[in-house]
Amino acid sequence: MNYKVRHLTTYTYNEPVLVAHHMAHLAPRPLSWQVCRRSTLRIRPQPTEMEGHGTDYFGNPITFFSLHDQHRKLIVESLSRVELKPRIRPAPEDTPWWESVVDVLDSVRTPELLEAKEFCFPSPLAGISEALADYAEASFPANRPILAGLLDLMHRIHRDFTYDPTATTVSTPLERVLIDRRGVCQDFAHLGIACLRSVGLAARYVSGYLLTRPPPGGTKLKGSDASHAWFQAYVPGTGWIDFDPTNDRVPDLEHITTAWGRDYGDVSPLKGVVLGGGEQSLKVAVDVEPIEA
Repeated sequence: MNYKVRHLTTYTYNEPVLVAHHMAHLAPRPLSWQVCRRSTLRIRPQPTEMEGHGTDYFGNPITFFSLHDQHRKLIVESLSRVELKPRIRPAPEDTPWWESVVDVLDSVRTPELLEAKEFCFPSPLAGISEALADYAEASFPANRPILAGLLDLMHRIHRDFTYDPTATTVSTPLERVLIDRRGVCQDFAHLGIACLRSVGLAARYVSGYLLTRPPPGGTKLKGSDASHAWFQAYVPGTGWIDFDPTNDRVPDLEHITTAWGRDYGDVSPLKGVVLGGGEQSLKVAVDVEPIEA
């Protein structure tokens, strides 16, 4: 599958911004199942300095840019063309028991497992707790293959929690999400990650895009897509497998990956520091469009 992705971000400030420094995670990540054919950034006003073609600690493509001229509006437009290929995954019964994975992560010191172990620890937006472990344990009874448990956790989050964009903000604690049973894709990704870390498994946050489809007979609106989030879990012998609890799906040919990290704070599409600006408003519009190869 081939896609054209347009991500338009507009910041409007009620006072002039004097100086601004930003970092963008907007280019699709090169992966064995994902080829980024082209990715460009259009920024208005024109940056004073711009540095691309680098990667962050987690290997995600990043672009830094600075603006030294006063401005009251910042527009960042990302344009990408991406090819997705099918992924091969094991049958759940062919994966190891989840308890053995915890033991391996605790004891084995190969480079691959050491990298995975980094994602067992709590992070600012996806901590660990007894309440989260209690919720997770229903999906991980003794001697259950890890992939069967991961799929069950994804299904349960989708079933037990209501998608509600008014219920949370980026700073809403997971304990509150667990009590209220409401949130958005970001919350559900953090919840899955924190549940897995709370029982000793490795999980990380994925930021990207999802192709959305209009209702039968309807027309897809421009800008109606949005940034999406899901999580990955580490399965020895296979590697990292993606899970989308918001949609109760294992991502494949309709999920485009831009970046992964410990939680949203590592991979937000745009973040930075500004001098001045006063209050700001933010508008985001995303289009994901299938195209011919």
